[in-house]
This record gives sequence, C-alpha cells and structure tokens, in this order.
Amino acid sequence: MNAIFNTSTKTGDIVTKLPAASKVFKEYKIDFCCGGDRPIGEVLQEKKLNEAEVLEKLNDMYANSTRTDEVQWEEAPLGQVVDHIVNKYHVYTSEVLAELQAFVTKVYRVHGQDHPHLRDVYQAFTSLKGEMEQHLIDEERDVFPHIVAFEETKSETELAKAKAEITKLETEHEAVGDLLKNIREYTNDYNLPPRACNTYRLTYLKLEELETMTHEHVHLENNILFPRLMKA
Repeated sequence: MNAIFNTSTKTGDIVTKLPAASKVFKEYKIDFCCGGDRPIGEVLQEKKLNEAEVLEKLNDMYANSTRTDEVQWEEAPLGQVVDHIVNKYHVYTSEVLAELQAFVTKVYRVHGQDHPHLRDVYQAFTSLKGEMEQHLIDEERDVFPHIVAFEETKSETELAKAKAEITKLETEHEAVGDLLKNIREYTNDYNLPPRACNTYRLTYLKLEELETMTHEHVHLENNILFPRLMKA
C-alpha cells in the first residue's frame, strides 16, 4: 500500500484529505485546527507517540475510506464554504452556548462547594462564551460578506478586505482553543465524578461536543478557507 501520509504531512492537511482523522487526533490529543500547519512527525515526537503506529492507522483509514458523498471543501465555491460554516457551525454554536450557560451555572451553583474545579470550569466557559459570540459576529459582519462579494464580482477590493481580517480571526481561534484546552484540563478529560447527577453528565457531554464542533469549525477556516483566500 502506498502511504499518502508521512511524517512531513501537516496535521491540517491530513484532516482535509481524511475528515475521519479528527477522531484519531482527538484520541491522541493532537491539535489539527490552530496547530494544523505543523508536520505530524514533529507533533508525534513531541508527544512521544509511536510514529509508525499512528501513521499506519491514518493511512489504513484513508485506504479504506470513500469520500464520494462528501463535499470537497478545498474545491467547493467559496460562497458554499461560507454558507456551510454559518448554517452548520455558527447556528450550532449560538444555540449550544446559550444552553450550556444555564447548565454550567447550575452545576457550579449546586456542586461547586464539593467540587472546587467547577469554579474554574465556570470562569473558563464564561470567557469562552464571550470570545465565541464576538467571533461569530466578526466573521458574519466583517469577513464573510467580502468573501461572497469577491466571488461574485472578482473585486480585488473585496478580497483585500477579507484578507485583512484573517490574522485577527486566527488569533481569536487560538484564544478559543486555549480556553477549550483549559476546560478539558479542569474536567480531567471530561471524566465525571462518582454519582454525578444527570445535569452534571449533560454539561460534560455538551462541553465535549462543543469542543469537537469547534475544532471542525476552526479547521475548515484555518486550513481550507483562509489559505484559499490568501492564494486568490
């Protein structure tokens, strides 16, 4: 079998070619969104993981995968990419942040005295919610309209306006990524304490779901949409 991925392949490129690789990266705690421009071999060495084992798993997955029913986002029209980001990730994020605010607050209020780490979770989530809500506004107001307008008109002015915001958005992505890492650390990788109530369980489940969806969201922007704009 010819290996398509090797130690020099960037983590973001791996997930672009093989979306299911995100599950492998989650298992090994490998950053493929904000850290998507790092070679996989460098990351594996840093984490002291078995290079041959991980690469074999990824290459086997690719060999056995079929992407005929998946949109090739690296080739799709820019407007379609933008619509997908807004309709899938922005709508989801807005809804789940509001839902989680109530859950995180309730769990902290009820169980915080016995579980002190919930204070850290509450504070980190509150910061995360503010960061993400502002980020969605920034994208929908200051960036995405220029991308759509550029595709429709080929206006260099519209393209320049979109490009001017990319560094700011990538910085916001890093801030969100750090907060998600903090929450995972505070919750001990979302391991529930003994006899956790249903609200406690649902809170951890929703927080981890938010993390997964945000990683996908950031990957699509950092490793596909933004590079395409910079090459336009």
